[in-house]
Amino acid sequence: MPEEKKDFIIKDRRIFSQDNTDIDKEKKEKEKIQDAKEQEPKEAGPTGEKPGKSEAQACFPEINFPTFIMSLNASAFVNLGILDNPSTGKKEINLALAKQTIDILCMLEEKTRGNLSKDEESMLKNILYDLRIIYVKEKK
Repeated sequence: MPEEKKDFIIKDRRIFSQDNTDIDKEKKEKEKIQDAKEQEPKEAGPTGEKPGKSEAQACFPEINFPTFIMSLNASAFVNLGILDNPSTGKKEINLALAKQTIDILCMLEEKTRGNLSKDEESMLKNILYDLRIIYVKEKK
């Protein structure tokens, strides 16, 4: 009978004991390390201090449809030169990007028709009206 050629060797490095105390210790150490990592501050704030996890989350509003629409509105305002560009600190006009953002909001209005509350529908309609008026004035 020809000898079988082995391509790899399997070594079991798991630790077994009667009462599993070694395994429990390893699990507890890993959990402690994971907990410590989760509690570490991630980024420094404007004062140079690193915020805790709850402080970093408190900086952002709840994610929902109105905040999404307001975010797109702010982006359009930046591109229309109404708000300062956060990266440069200057007012810059980019009508192509402003038009694209307005078109995105228009698409959202069409796709969500009949699925929004009265307040959400009214907010989106008013934002689109205002942005279109400002865009036409800037285009001239």
